[in-house]
This record gives sequence, structure tokens and C-alpha cells, in this order.
Amino acid sequence: MGTDRKTRTRNYFWFAFYFALLLLFGKQAFAQIRYSVPEEVKEGTVVGNVAKDLGLDITSLTDRRFRVVSGTKDAFFEVNQDNGALYVHKNIDREELCQGSGACLMELKILVENPLEMHYVAVEITDVNDHAPRFPEKEQTFEIGEQTLPGRRFQLHAARDPDAGINSIRTYTLTSNDHFEIDIRQSDEDKMPFLVLKKSLDREQRSKHMLFVTAIDGGKPPRSATLNVSIIVLDSNDNRPIFSQEIYQIEIQENIPVGTSVFQINATDPDEGTNGEIEYSLGKTLKKKVYDSFELDKLTGEIRVKGAVDYEENDVYKLDVEASDKGTPPLTGECRVIIKIKDVNDNPPEIEITSLSDTVSEDSKPGTVISLISVIDQDSGVNGKIISSIISDVPFELKPSYKENIYSVVTKGVLDREEVSHYEVKIKATDSGEPPLSTFKTLNIQISDVNDNSPQFSQNPLQFYLSENNIAGKSIFSVSATDKDLNDNAAISYHIVREGSQSDILSFLNINPDNGHITALKSFDFETLKTFQFHVVASDSGTPSLSSNVTVNVFILDQNDNAPVILYPLSSNGSAEGVEEIPRNVNAGHLVTKVRAYDADIGYNGWLLFSLQEVTDHSLFALDRYTGQIRTLRSFTETDEAEHKLLVLVKDNGNVSLSATATVIVKVVEPKEAFAASDVKSSAKADEDDNVTFYLMITLGSVSVLFLISIIVLIAMQCSKSTDYTSKYLQETNYDGTLCHSIQYRSGDKRYMLVGPRMSIGSTIVPGSHANTLVLPDRRRTSEEVRL
Repeated sequence: MGTDRKTRTRNYFWFAFYFALLLLFGKQAFAQIRYSVPEEVKEGTVVGNVAKDLGLDITSLTDRRFRVVSGTKDAFFEVNQDNGALYVHKNIDREELCQGSGACLMELKILVENPLEMHYVAVEITDVNDHAPRFPEKEQTFEIGEQTLPGRRFQLHAARDPDAGINSIRTYTLTSNDHFEIDIRQSDEDKMPFLVLKKSLDREQRSKHMLFVTAIDGGKPPRSATLNVSIIVLDSNDNRPIFSQEIYQIEIQENIPVGTSVFQINATDPDEGTNGEIEYSLGKTLKKKVYDSFELDKLTGEIRVKGAVDYEENDVYKLDVEASDKGTPPLTGECRVIIKIKDVNDNPPEIEITSLSDTVSEDSKPGTVISLISVIDQDSGVNGKIISSIISDVPFELKPSYKENIYSVVTKGVLDREEVSHYEVKIKATDSGEPPLSTFKTLNIQISDVNDNSPQFSQNPLQFYLSENNIAGKSIFSVSATDKDLNDNAAISYHIVREGSQSDILSFLNINPDNGHITALKSFDFETLKTFQFHVVASDSGTPSLSSNVTVNVFILDQNDNAPVILYPLSSNGSAEGVEEIPRNVNAGHLVTKVRAYDADIGYNGWLLFSLQEVTDHSLFALDRYTGQIRTLRSFTETDEAEHKLLVLVKDNGNVSLSATATVIVKVVEPKEAFAASDVKSSAKADEDDNVTFYLMITLGSVSVLFLISIIVLIAMQCSKSTDYTSKYLQETNYDGTLCHSIQYRSGDKRYMLVGPRMSIGSTIVPGSHANTLVLPDRRRTSEEVRL
């Protein structure tokens, strides 16, 4: 009885669960389909075509993962994804599944995905007559006194037939005799046979009777079992034990300790002596669970707990108790003790995951369903009332349905895989018992990536410094961007934007699309190009692709690749050689001539120094190392020679110094000759001076144009920047005599200068620097740290 009740309760629960899903999901849950199939059919027997009856497309069953979702460990039915047929997967024993005579229904959940749909199929297991009736014992003996009056009833062993309905026991028959007949009484769901004395016995005529009781079921053909009944005729014991009432009802809690006394019955017998001594026993036709759970003291009538008592297995026990005296023959009285089990909170809730999507896209909208769960508690009443919640701090929540204890796990916020790529959703279910019991279930949810992050450069703009005369075809620098996405969404490719005013320069640049390495196809010359700008775009491989760009500013650094050029003296054949005539009566400090030179480099590389390599008389002439001026150190004497040769070396200050030489012939003449020669020389050299002046003007004009272009380009670059970085190239005008370069610029609040051969007083040269750095005093600040 307990097992039948539990089975029915479980069937009612599943039926309610399916009905709730039907109302909750609307399009996802459809009307229930019902089939029937006999028990014990062969495995593979087709019950019906579920896909056809549900109106599903048979060709899409495999892709939609058409399957049976079993609520138990044993799957008795499966579906064929090729044709949609529902077939028997495992041998079915109706008596094992559904004890009792009621309808045996199995509730199946049919699940298809894309979109998610759940259908419900009820399969009725019909009974076949596969069991014959069976008596608990093959023989039964009665001792009946001869004084026993007709009409006395003796309870026979009741046969058991696991089959149900018409296949269960229908009747009992008794072999033909003169003294006994059989009477059948309906007790609950069972038929109880009784042997009725219809004619008094006479021990003197016959002391023993042998009868055969046959139990017959209603199957076709019918099956039967036979009980051998032995009747021993004794002298009468005319009083039987009597209980105070026929039915006793008591209530105990489940899980009561073994050995606990729960009730004591008492019967009375007015007879004396052994005919009045009573012994108690349990009826022989009770269920096995009763014998396993309770025991009866045959002398005291005390009922004690023998085994575990579980409300969830059986909530009521019915004990048939017999009291027999010791007379000859003994007389028996019967009563029934009904023990009701009271539920205690001894079962924690159970969480069942009906459906789970363990991977969720990070762009899923709030309210997206990721799992369906149901919560059950085998306890009843308050002990079975469940409160469910998500206890972990995650962007998910439980959304209840109108049916109690059925939930959907849905997203409640925006997901971002780049912040959190994996969630452990911890679900807690707690009943309302005292003390409350809880169950935990953890869902592992992976967040899948979408292309929602564009590549990013570490800084913008980028500044690169490149020495001139680089090797063509070799990588000069590289750019790199990062993408927070994964896989193809984070695979970055690079390309150069070849548009704008400097597109001709950009045609000589190539970029590796995979690693961002930039290669120059030509060698750059500082004297031709000092700076340029371009843009690099980084694009990912997502769909759609996202990109970002960076501005790259390239500054060409000067190298000492130009030797000084002598501008004066310059002879008619192009050699650096000249003749100067001076009067003999000049005083010390007289300017003899000035050697002029030019270096196309800037800074240290273009800073020229002059020195005398050869001179006939060191006491007569001195050379200014910065200006190239040759002056007399003293007045001439009569003993001094009339002609002196000076070899002047002009060199720059590069790491590897480059140089040129000029030869100056100084002729000492008498004052009158000097003036005459001066007039002739002036007219002779007028054309030559004009040519030198013309070349000098061309050179100065070219340099000025280059500087002007540089200033315009740099101003345009700085105006396009968001920072306060400014750069101005200015031509230093404070020089005397020798051509030189001096470039100043600012970056923020710092001032820098690339120096030439003449520097202002107080300037300090930082030697050994490739960047040609000069630290200048700043009138606005007491000190300044300068770098390039």
C-alpha cells in the first residue's frame, strides 16, 4: 500500500509539473498525447510516431536533438531521430512499476531544441496475465472442536496475484464436502477467503478432513493456485479471546528508534486454565514491510518498532493481530491496529536541472533564459514548502512560474566577457521545516565572446626618431595594438592610410599586416626631409570588423654625412687657395682674411672649427677657431719674410669628424705697393667676389627655404595634436662670419637647440650626444633639463 501511494504521488507530481510547463511556456509546451502498450513487450516495439503526432518536421529531428528527457535513472522509452517513432527501450514489468489495480501511467518529456520546445506524452502500461495466483503457504491446518456451531468462520490464507484488473484474483473454490463451504469477503482491494462451517463436526465419525482451496484469476486463459487445508477435529473450547474494540488507531513519528514500544493490545478470555491463557500473533497475510517494521510480543501484546519507519516510503501501516487461547482446540480473536506515521523534516529539497545552456553570448539581453529547474521535497506540509534563491553574486536570477517550485534561470544584467568570462551560479533550496534543510546546486556558465572591442594603441600619437641614411628595405620601427576580444575577434591586421599631402613619402613605407613592422623602401636624408606624419589603422577580424587608428610622427635625426665645403678662399680653378697682400706697417690684430666654410649638417655635425695645420711663422699669425679669422699677432720687422703660407684645416664635430683644408698665401708688401696692388686687385677680383656672393646667396636662400618649410610642417603637426607639445624650428641669426646652422624648438615648457659653430655666451655643449643637444639657459626658469 505504501509503495502504491508513493508511486501515485510521484505520478501526480509529474503530471502537475508538465501541466505547469504547458501553461508557462505557451508555444514551447503543447497538449499531451497518450499511448498505451502492454507490459512485457519486446525491446524495440514501436508505441507510436511521436514526431508525426506532434506535427514535427522529421528531417530536422537530428539537428534539433529530438530526445526523451527521463526523470528517472531507467529509461524505458526512447525516440528514433530518423523517423520520430517512440519505441520500448527496456523490458517493462507493470507490477514492478505500478503496484495496485489503478491505471499505470508513465509521463514522458519529449524535448526538441532550436527553438526549445517540450512536449508531454503519457504512456499507459496495460496489464497482461503473466502471473498466477500464489498462496503464502502451501498448507493450512485448522483445529476445530466438535462443539463448534455451524456458521463459524475460519480465515484462510489469501492468495496474491501481482496482476491488476481482470487479471487479478476473481474467486476461490472449495472441493465438494458435507461440512464446509467457502465465503469471500472484500477487504480493501483484496478478496479474503473464509472457511465456513455449515454442518457440525463429529470427531467420533471423522477426526480429520482434507480440503483443497483453489484461487482463480480472471485472465484468459485463467491461472490458479491451490491451498491444502487440513481440518483436525478437537474437543471444544467454547470461549475465544475478545478485544475491547475491533480497530485501534495510533500515530507515531517517522524515524522513531528501533525497539521503541508504540502500543500494547489486550484481549480477554473467560475460560479458565489453559483455555484462558492468551498468546498474540500478527496475521499471516500482512505485507512484508509490516513484518520488517514492527514486531509483537506474543505474551504481553506489546507492539515495538523493529526496523526503520519512513513516512516517504509508507505513511500508514495496518496490522492484523490475532489472540489465541491455549484451549483444545484453541480459539482466536482478531483486531486491526492502524499505525499512522507523522512526517518529520528529514529530507532536504532536491534540485533537478531540466534544461541547461552552459554557454551564453555576452550580448544576451536581460531576461534570456539559460536553464529550467524544478525543486521537490519528499516531505509534506510545511516540511515540504521550499524557498529557492541564487546566493552567488552573479548577473542571473530565478524567475518563478505560476506553478510552485518551477523556475527559469534568466540573465538580469549586461554580460561582459572581457570582465568576467565564467560564472558559477549557486542555487540554494531551503525547506520550511524545523530545523530547515538546504540543498545547493551550482551551474557553470561560460560567456562566449562577441566582437564588441576595437583594437587599441597604447598611446596616440606615437613618436619615432629615425637616423638618416637608414638601410632601404629594413624595418625601421613597429606599431602594436591590443584587442580584449578572443580568437578572430582579437586577430589584428595593420595598414597605412595613404592619403594626404605626404602620400608621395608614404609610398616608400610598407607595413607588415600581421605584426605591425614598418619597413622603409628608401633611405631618408635629413637635409632633404626632417619630419613626416602618417596614420596606421588596426582592424580586427570580427564580424563586423572594428578598427582604430594612430597618428605616427617620424623625426629624422641628422648624421655626420656631409664634409665641410670651403667657400673662401676659392681660386679660379676651384681649389681652396688664395693670396692675400698686407702692408708691412700693420699693427698687431690686423685682420688678414677670413676663411669661410659651410657644412650641410646641423648641430655638432655642422659645427665647424678652424685650426692652423701649417704656418711659416707661428709668432706672426693667429686663427680664430670659431670664426676662421686670420689676424696678425705682432707688427712686421725687417727680418720677417715677405711671403707666408698658411694651411687652414676646417673640421666638423661629428663622432667621426669630416674636414677640408684651405691654403692662404700672405704677401707682405710696402705700404705704397699695397695700396696700388689693392686697387688692381679690387678690379681684378670684382667678378670673382660677385660670383662668390652669388653662390653664397643661393646657399643661404636654399637653407632658408628648407627651414621655412620645416617650420610650416611642424606648426601644422602641432596644431593637430591634443597635447601641449609644440615644436618650432628657428634659424639662429647670432653668428659671425662662418656659415652655420642653429635650430631651436620647444616641447611643452622645455626649450631645445641644435647648435652650429657659434654659440651664445653661457651656453653649454653636451659632448658625445648623437642628438646634437645644447642646454640653453631659460630666462623664465633658473634651470632646465633638455633632451631630444
